Amino acid sequence: MILRLSRLLGVVALGAPVLAGASGDLPVSKDALFDMPPVVKKVAKPVPNKAPAPLPESKDDLFGLDDKSPPAKPASATAGQPEKDAPASKAALFDEASVTPVAQDAAASRWHGFLQTELAYTYAAPAHWSKVMQRAELGTEGQLGSDIRWKVSGRLDYNAVYDLTHFYQDAVRDDQRFDLQFRDAYLDFSGAGLDWRVGRQQIVWGEMVGVFVADVVSAKDLREFILPDFQTLRIPQWAARAEYFKDDFHAEAIWIPVASYDQIGKPKDFSQPRSGSDFYPYPATPAGYPVVFRDETHPNDSLNHTNYGLRLSQLSHGWDISGFVYSSMDSQATFYRQLVAAPTPFFVYTPRHDRIWQAGATLAKDMGAFVLKAETVYTHGRSFNTLDATTPNGLVKQNTLDWIVGLDFNPTADTRINTQLYQRIYFDHDPTIIPGQVESDASLLVNHKLAHNWEAEALLVHSLNRSDWMVRPKLSWVFQTNWRWTAGLDVFGGVRTGLFGQYGQQDRVYTELRRDF
Repeated sequence: MILRLSRLLGVVALGAPVLAGASGDLPVSKDALFDMPPVVKKVAKPVPNKAPAPLPESKDDLFGLDDKSPPAKPASATAGQPEKDAPASKAALFDEASVTPVAQDAAASRWHGFLQTELAYTYAAPAHWSKVMQRAELGTEGQLGSDIRWKVSGRLDYNAVYDLTHFYQDAVRDDQRFDLQFRDAYLDFSGAGLDWRVGRQQIVWGEMVGVFVADVVSAKDLREFILPDFQTLRIPQWAARAEYFKDDFHAEAIWIPVASYDQIGKPKDFSQPRSGSDFYPYPATPAGYPVVFRDETHPNDSLNHTNYGLRLSQLSHGWDISGFVYSSMDSQATFYRQLVAAPTPFFVYTPRHDRIWQAGATLAKDMGAFVLKAETVYTHGRSFNTLDATTPNGLVKQNTLDWIVGLDFNPTADTRINTQLYQRIYFDHDPTIIPGQVESDASLLVNHKLAHNWEAEALLVHSLNRSDWMVRPKLSWVFQTNWRWTAGLDVFGGVRTGLFGQYGQQDRVYTELRRDF
């Protein structure tokens, strides 16, 4: 599902949705293919008559990455993940980073996190080391009296490849060598018959496995395309969220006064020999013109640029159904074009963010032999790059409808298969943009548990419109409690204007070592 990362994940060359997945993630559409939260029903009480096979809770869990973990894994290592049985509380059910219950003592707190080393070598010409990453995440939570809960977590990333090699330009080094950020920083409390969460948080509205079709609130870190794992890819938002629960009904309203936006890296300065970011989402450009890319510009923090939305969900006869509306500054960048005529004509592209609104729906149903999931989203106001050199700004507005259907099933006790079909439909389609009026993509993921806590997995994502594909085989091993080693390949192919084909020179081999605590 190609989730045209041009957007998903971001609108890259084709302007479709984005896939998400790595290390066990699957992107599922041209903008967001494989990375969605669990299809756990968001209700305040356990769901009766639950089917025997629980729904996956994260990309890693979906693909069985953690299924082999020893049962002694500490609660801190799985903090924020829904239980496989009915959730014990609203907090445990609704937030993938929910607060771990603590004693009434206001001083009570718990530390948790992980340490991870990631290495990647791009073997397609020009061959180079592309990642020597050290990542550490640490968080704690607690309670203030009996009415207020809090959580704080942060992550530190250091990519030594920018100090060990001189392959990348200085702008890329400055952008991607070092990163320190809050992951969570919020308060939970109740008032006026509502449950409130205020602060930096992850708001997940999509319920597809590994895909961001309906997960319209989350911004994404796309500097490695859709390859990092689910938790790494999603960028939290500074938001106020109010929730109402009654039986099997749930309502959620959000306001985001200061939005987060997709991170896309730095473009290549073609006057220099060194490289830009490996996965920068270059737009399609008219032939015959030199191009220059400026740095991305973000909207200011005025009230006109805040985001807000409403989501309603209901569990009825085993069907988990939701609908939402959302108005926002698009987290995905739109590349505005300007013609400079002298001395030699060339185009200048500047990534900016426009206001859009979206309406969508999701559903999930455990059918016994398999789990059915589906999402659809209508997007109004997004612009796409055109190949027509005479079009003002180089953009045409195209309202779109995205829909995706997926099946998740276990043919054997040790094998999980997930397959999804995605389509994006362009209304009043402009023939000067690269995508066709209907863009279709499919994905297939197979995960098999081996002996001694080993797992093998392969993900294939392919366009049904053209030769454009990505394949990601990997092998993982939980060799000790809370330790996991992973190795795999990321391979891209197809036409140069394709979502994946444009990265045909970024094929890489990688390995990761992670310790949870």
